[in-house]
Amino acid sequence: MALLSVTQALERVLAGARPLPADEVPLADADGRVLAYDLKARRTQPPADMSAMDGYAVRAADVAGAPVRLKIIGEVAAGRPFKAVVGAGEAARIFTGGVVPSGADAIVVQELAKKLEGGFVEVEKPSSKGRHIRAQGLDFRAGDLLLAKGHRLTARDLQLAAGMNHPLVPVHRRPKLAMFATGDELVAPGTEPGPGQIVHSNGFALAALARTEGAEVIDLGVVGDKLDETVAAVHEARILGADILLTTGGASVGDYDLVQAAFAKEGMALSFWKVAMRPGRPLMHGRLGAMAVLGVPGNPVSSYVCALLFLVPLIRLLCGRSDLATPTETAQLGCDLSENDERADYLRALLRDGPEGAVATPFPIQDSSMMTPLAKADCLVVRAPHAPAAKAGEPCTIMRLPR
Repeated sequence: MALLSVTQALERVLAGARPLPADEVPLADADGRVLAYDLKARRTQPPADMSAMDGYAVRAADVAGAPVRLKIIGEVAAGRPFKAVVGAGEAARIFTGGVVPSGADAIVVQELAKKLEGGFVEVEKPSSKGRHIRAQGLDFRAGDLLLAKGHRLTARDLQLAAGMNHPLVPVHRRPKLAMFATGDELVAPGTEPGPGQIVHSNGFALAALARTEGAEVIDLGVVGDKLDETVAAVHEARILGADILLTTGGASVGDYDLVQAAFAKEGMALSFWKVAMRPGRPLMHGRLGAMAVLGVPGNPVSSYVCALLFLVPLIRLLCGRSDLATPTETAQLGCDLSENDERADYLRALLRDGPEGAVATPFPIQDSSMMTPLAKADCLVVRAPHAPAAKAGEPCTIMRLPR
C-alpha cells in the first residue's frame, strides 16, 4: 500500500464520521460540549422593570424641580415586590434587583437622597425618566434563540443557559474511546524494568489528550505480544461500545506486530497503514462496524504527533465541533534546516519572541523516542515533503502544542 499524504490520510479518518447523537446533560457537565439543538429562552430577563441601584423609586416629574421632599410609602427588596402605586409626591425605598413599583418611572440613588423624620425623604437632584431602571426584557425575552446548534459551550454560555432557565442542555454525546498498548517489553510506571523492558508512557499522554478534547476514555491497559490477547482486547472494545479504538505499537509488519492481524481476524476494513510523515509513518486506520480504529506507532513522539493530527480531529468531529484541525501559523526559523525528503516533517521546537515576531527553533536531535524535547517543546515546525533547505530568519509554518 502506497504512502498517503497527511491530508489524504486525515480525509480517510474523517470520511463517514458524523457527530454523535444528542444527550441531555446537567449544566454542570456541559462545559466545552457542543449543542445538538438550538436553545431558546424559557423566560424573559429581567422579568419586570427592576432597579439597578439602591435608592428610591420615584416619578421623574416629581423630582424635576429638586430639591424636593417626598413621602415614603413603603420598601421594595429584591424578590419582594411592592404592590402599592407610587403617586404624586410619593417615593418607595428600593434596593438593587427590586421590582419598580407601578407609578414610578425613575430611581434616585441613595447618595442623592436624605431620609428625614416623619417618613419623608429629601431628593437633592433630579433623575430622568428610566434612570437606573433595567427595563423588562433588557437582556432577552422568552422564545429568543440565544445559543445555536453547533455552538461549543463556554463558562459564559452556561451562565446564560441557566438564566434562560435550562437545567439541562442538549449536547452531542461524548465519544467513547477504548485504548490499549501492545508489547511484552512494557511495564507500569513505578515498576522496576527487567532486562530489555521499558516503562509504559504513551497511554498517559494519549488519554489526557483525548479527555481534554471531550472523549470518555476506557483504558484496557497493556496487551502482550500474543495474537489471542490482542484479539481479546479488540473484542472487549467492541463489547464496550467504543466509538474509537486507539492502539499504540504493534501496527507495523514485524513478527511481533500483531495488531493488524488481530483486526483482520475481527473483520476490520483496513483504510491505510502508512503515511508520508515523520514521525509517525506506520499509522493504521480502519473500521470495525461503527467503531473507528486508529493504530499509532509505539515511539512516544510518533504516538503523540499522530494523535494530535488524526485522533484530535476525529474526536472533535464526533463531539459536533467544526474546528477540527489544530491551526497553523507563520513564524521565523531560529536555525538552518536541510532539504526535506518525501515525507512531511513535524519538528519539535521552542518558540520565543523576536524583534519581528515569533521565532521557532527546532531541537537539534529529533529522534522519535525522546520524550524530554516533546515535553519542553512549544510547537511543531511543519515542513512539506521535498521542502528545500531553509535558512534561519526565513518564514516557517508552526503548529502550537496544547498547554
